[in-house]
Amino acid sequence: MNEQQQILFMQIRILRMASERLNLSLKETAGLFKKFDVLRYIREGFGIFHVEGDEAVFDDVKSYLKIKGASV
Repeated sequence: MNEQQQILFMQIRILRMASERLNLSLKETAGLFKKFDVLRYIREGFGIFHVEGDEAVFDDVKSYLKIKGASV
């Protein structure tokens, strides 16, 4: 699997995890991710994120959303 595929799979895993943890539909979570450009954030942080587990990546994304002003 190439790096672009790995990034895409991570983005999808974190999107699904956020949907479950934040008690939002996938559509609502996708809207939140789009509004705050979370997919770009994951792509740009992939160099570090790929050595961490999904829990750590989700925690980082959640902190990012809070800093950007999202109510999560």
